[in-house]
Amino acid sequence: MKKYIKNIKTAACATLFLAMAFTSCTKDLNVNPQDDDNILASQLFTNENSYKQALAGVYGNLALTGTDGAGSSIVQGLDAGTSQYGRVLLYLQTLSTDQMVWSYENDPGVREIQRNIWTAQNPLLAGMFGRAHVSIALANNFLRETTNSKLDERNVSAELRAKITNYRAEARFLRALSYYHMMDLFGQANFITEDTPLNSQPEAADRARLFSYIESELKAIEADLLDPQTNEYGRVDKGALWMLLAKIYLNAEVYINEDKYADCLMYCDKIIGEGYSLATDYLHNFMADNDMNSARNEIIFPVISDGVVTQNFGPTTVMVNGEVGSMEKNGASLGVGDGGWGGALRIREQFARLFEDSSFTNDTRNTIISADRDIEIGDISDRDSGYIITKYSNKTSTGQNGQDQTFVDTDFPLFRLADVYLMYAEAHLRGGGGTIDNAVNYVNLLRTRANNPQTLTSGDLTLDFILDERARELHWEAKRRQDLIRFGKYTDGNFNWAWKGNVSGGIPISKNLKVFPIPSNSLAANPNLKQNTGY
Repeated sequence: MKKYIKNIKTAACATLFLAMAFTSCTKDLNVNPQDDDNILASQLFTNENSYKQALAGVYGNLALTGTDGAGSSIVQGLDAGTSQYGRVLLYLQTLSTDQMVWSYENDPGVREIQRNIWTAQNPLLAGMFGRAHVSIALANNFLRETTNSKLDERNVSAELRAKITNYRAEARFLRALSYYHMMDLFGQANFITEDTPLNSQPEAADRARLFSYIESELKAIEADLLDPQTNEYGRVDKGALWMLLAKIYLNAEVYINEDKYADCLMYCDKIIGEGYSLATDYLHNFMADNDMNSARNEIIFPVISDGVVTQNFGPTTVMVNGEVGSMEKNGASLGVGDGGWGGALRIREQFARLFEDSSFTNDTRNTIISADRDIEIGDISDRDSGYIITKYSNKTSTGQNGQDQTFVDTDFPLFRLADVYLMYAEAHLRGGGGTIDNAVNYVNLLRTRANNPQTLTSGDLTLDFILDERARELHWEAKRRQDLIRFGKYTDGNFNWAWKGNVSGGIPISKNLKVFPIPSNSLAANPNLKQNTGY
């Protein structure tokens, strides 16, 4: 089922992935190519199959860091372990909140992120900033090589021309997705499109400009994308586009100080009306065969993982191995080695307490293992303290192990229908329209799917409840930091959690931490960027 994305590891595409990305963008990224296989794009595109492989290369940057195995990196200065797209996204959105703790604080950058004491020198911030710009550069190069004039020069077939419009729309979506992550995390980006002169100093775009660009770009390509659920698995369609629009509108008050909840709800309605359906089992979304089991109709857009073909230290490999407890050694039940990574990941007390009510005892979203463990983590290096969870697995829905017992087959569900249901409910409560009956129904559908016995009524639906329910449903899916900021509970003292602000009991943190600093090397490379306030 993952055949399309596997193309990114073919020999031709490996070369393409490097040559296209870095022949023209090294100045933008302040990095250098590290491969001797670079060849000219004019040679690469002599074969019409290369166009689809080139598009696969744009997708590939979401999963891969290099072409010579999981530890390789295609850019100098970006380590594979600190720059895999999904992994650093997970760290910044989840490790910086109340949901996750990483035990090994000697790993570069981790200590500062999970204690909220980061600086512009943090390597994980450099990894996210750089990797997102790699995606942008890949998309730009693909678009430069697929213009009408280029196609005319190469005298391509009518069959290929019929596909190129869709291919280009997908590349533009992936570029918009990276700009979205830059807008959300850093509030700035190097602004580069296919029309930017090669090797020129890029402009810097702030949140307002990025918001406007992402919105207009997504609307411009909507008609050129395939209808929801009609593209190959792992590729973008209109459903993914509507999801990204709903996301920027849900957070518009944070980004541009404007209420866009009605727009958010409108796009949620469009997605809900297109035949997506919840997986029959909540945990199917996080298993090794989530590209084929009942989650196939819930996951709107994944980051692909394959334990053999696309080995990488991405979010699902990290989480499955990291979930294995130091005492429990429960790796076999998760489809990896018995000891996993020796208790690398645990959960903080505040998140664990969201499942304390008896109604969550048999809730399938509650995968907490608490036996013989203290709920508090007084010492982050003590891997035997703090509860663990087993949400992600390298097992299939039929109980089989993934292909490899370290690198997992489990795709990372970047967008899924459950999030749409919760966004609808929140947008309704914030005045975006819709009906309370629909909002209640959508949340109850999630509860019913999770085998939770509590049926909610309209009186139960408050914004505080939605924030907690989003944590229960969407934890470890790179959503939490954004949610806490939108609800006004990330900085200051509105909500504290263990080790927030580098104190075991948690303390308020400064408002400037709502955005991360621009990495020092990126500032040095582009003087048009300005450091965010407070750093």
